Amino acid sequence: MNLPDLWNSTEVQFCFAAANNSCPRKARPALVVCSMYLIMIAAIVMTMLGNMVVIISIAHFKQLHSPTNFLILSMATTDFLLSCVVMPFSMIRSIESCWYFGDLFCKVHSCCDIMLCTTSIFHLCFISVDRHYAVCDPLHYVTQITTGVVGVFLLVSWSVPIFFAFGLVFSEFNLIGAEDFVAAIDCTGLCVLIFNKLWGVLASFIAFFLPGTVMVGIYVHIFTVARKHARQIGTGPGTKQALSESKMKATSRKESKATKTLSIVMGVFVLCWLPFFVLTITDPFIDFTTPEDLYNVFLWLGYFNSTFNPIIYGMFYPWFRKALRMIVTGAIFRSDSSTSSLHPAQS
Repeated sequence: MNLPDLWNSTEVQFCFAAANNSCPRKARPALVVCSMYLIMIAAIVMTMLGNMVVIISIAHFKQLHSPTNFLILSMATTDFLLSCVVMPFSMIRSIESCWYFGDLFCKVHSCCDIMLCTTSIFHLCFISVDRHYAVCDPLHYVTQITTGVVGVFLLVSWSVPIFFAFGLVFSEFNLIGAEDFVAAIDCTGLCVLIFNKLWGVLASFIAFFLPGTVMVGIYVHIFTVARKHARQIGTGPGTKQALSESKMKATSRKESKATKTLSIVMGVFVLCWLPFFVLTITDPFIDFTTPEDLYNVFLWLGYFNSTFNPIIYGMFYPWFRKALRMIVTGAIFRSDSSTSSLHPAQS
């Protein structure tokens, strides 16, 4: 990320005017600053509220207590934490080009940023595994994807990113070989996450490209199997197995819709985060010359993924819309609301 350009502007402003080694503050027109704050605050609020609705819905309504939904609940918790812990501070840093919250919190913020991003992709990876069993082996799905198995998925999804993020940032392995660049840009009010060539590739591979490739492979297989099942159901004998066929078709439609929705969630994730991770890999090889604003655009495109997920649920899941209605109207406070039926009687 190219920071020294700020020193070359005609009228230099500083993050901390009284400090001897203060970082330069990027001067922007007032209209641009207001527009950026409005867009980012709107994204933060939408991310908070949307994921809060998902969390409340799945936690409160007993009909939604299923292995897949527990994974979605945990992923919504990840996105909610991102909107509370990471996005507000990143907003100020992106607009002001300054970090006002101290060196220690800079490291903690960077750790949370890496951890929550990696946790999201791990959740999506395990959700794809869940969908694989639901569509490709439905007869054994209930016995194979149990609450205990989901518990292991969640343990891995949270523990591995925590150790990865905090271990990497506090060990500073990502800075080995980039010491000269770090020394050149060091100033009071700076908080940037810099990766050397090795860890730029490794971190992106571990957090994004490896699980992303696994997910794409699983979903391609799921769609192939789902098409095959649809053809078999369509060509099966009609008289004796009419009732059984009808049930199979209903189940097939339900699983197909759920898989399609989760595939869209995954696709949006890949499209949102791919530019950032490509930049993370390439930046050390071009001597960290990526413009700061371009870096921030790709970073916020990644953050917006956490905003889009609840919108996707609202578009494709009737239970989400019904739960939202009950929350907004206060019907959720009725004593029997937790046992309310959110699914249509027949899909």
